[in-house]
Amino acid sequence: MTQVTAPTLKTHDKTLGMKAQDVMTQPVIAAGRNTTVRDAAIQMMFGGFSGMPVAERSGSLVGVVTEFDIIRGILAGKSAESTTVEEIMTPDVMAVEVDTPLSEVMQLLEVARILRVPVTKGGKLVGVISRPDVLRVIIEPNFMEFA
Repeated sequence: MTQVTAPTLKTHDKTLGMKAQDVMTQPVIAAGRNTTVRDAAIQMMFGGFSGMPVAERSGSLVGVVTEFDIIRGILAGKSAESTTVEEIMTPDVMAVEVDTPLSEVMQLLEVARILRVPVTKGGKLVGVISRPDVLRVIIEPNFMEFA
């Protein structure tokens, strides 16, 4: 796991003072190393997300598997039923700690051109921040829901 600290970035007033823990999605669904590619793909499709962390039962982050990893594996001739996510995942994961300023998270998403970043607390997976999560924080105060 790679912890990343990006330079401070001027952001919209709504995001000032916000931390990763204020924006992250919880609970986070993670695959175990031995999860089959097929099962991970099904979870992603039904969960409505394009990738997921891969973690140990202890919460230690070991990688990320994405739709792109799955497609690449299938094109390489791997079987979705017998291949594990560990065989196709990206093992060098960029992650942020819960107290990382949102501005740094935003910069990481943009500079690294990634769709999501796992959030850890003391090295253990506790959440995920995706680009839509960041957008939701920026626009949410401008929309209201009435029942």
